[in-house]
Amino acid sequence: MQLNLTKPICFFDLETTGINISKDRVVEISVLKVFPNGTQESKTWLVNPEMPIPPEVTAIHGISDEKVANEPTFKDIAKDIHNMIKDADLGGFNSNRFDIPLLAEEMLRADMDFDMKNRVAVDVQTIFHKMEKRTLTAAYKFYCDKDLEGAHSAEADTNATFEVLKAQVERYDDLQNDMKFLAEFSTQRKFADFAGFISFDKDGEECFSFGKHKGKKVVEVLEKEPGYFGWLLNADFPRYTKKVLTAIQLKNKFNDKLF
Repeated sequence: MQLNLTKPICFFDLETTGINISKDRVVEISVLKVFPNGTQESKTWLVNPEMPIPPEVTAIHGISDEKVANEPTFKDIAKDIHNMIKDADLGGFNSNRFDIPLLAEEMLRADMDFDMKNRVAVDVQTIFHKMEKRTLTAAYKFYCDKDLEGAHSAEADTNATFEVLKAQVERYDDLQNDMKFLAEFSTQRKFADFAGFISFDKDGEECFSFGKHKGKKVVEVLEKEPGYFGWLLNADFPRYTKKVLTAIQLKNKFNDKLF
């Protein structure tokens, strides 16, 4: 079974210091790049998160402070990661809600630009949950009839995710072997940012999806309450969310000058 690719796709998995997208950091990243001709290349990095790894988190993925003490920081390897994924779509397990948002934070923190404008994201977990509702270990057993050894290591999870997606496409006749279709199918709700603070209304315009302005158009709120924009930029929101808000603000000001 070969995936029908029009461009490379990078399956990736992160092991981190926790699950807070804004504050937690990467301790391991594994990327498996699959090309349209079927060839593959992979790379796994251990990363010094520049913060303590909680013992309860180390108990899950086995990566301790001592293990990463002499490893490069994310900023040290950000350019290598960018070069590997820049021309590719992205694939992962729960990647739309966690891995991609956290990767975006790390990239922006390292002064590397990151966006999804010219790529799609295929979330294998969403496809799995829509079809079977299980975990990655169960998915690997169910679709590939294999036991996932080394679960919660980035490399094992990354390779298993790639194999599961191929098996999903082969198993279900209504799943098209097309990355745009799979990206759409594996998206539960469309957001302008990764963290889900800015959604789209029925007209395709950005709206706040939280707080006192929930459901209101971002442009209208920023026009009527300009101080809210400043508060958002200084508050503890993900960097990518702030980047999206800034782009909306700049676009609105540009449009105002045209009339």
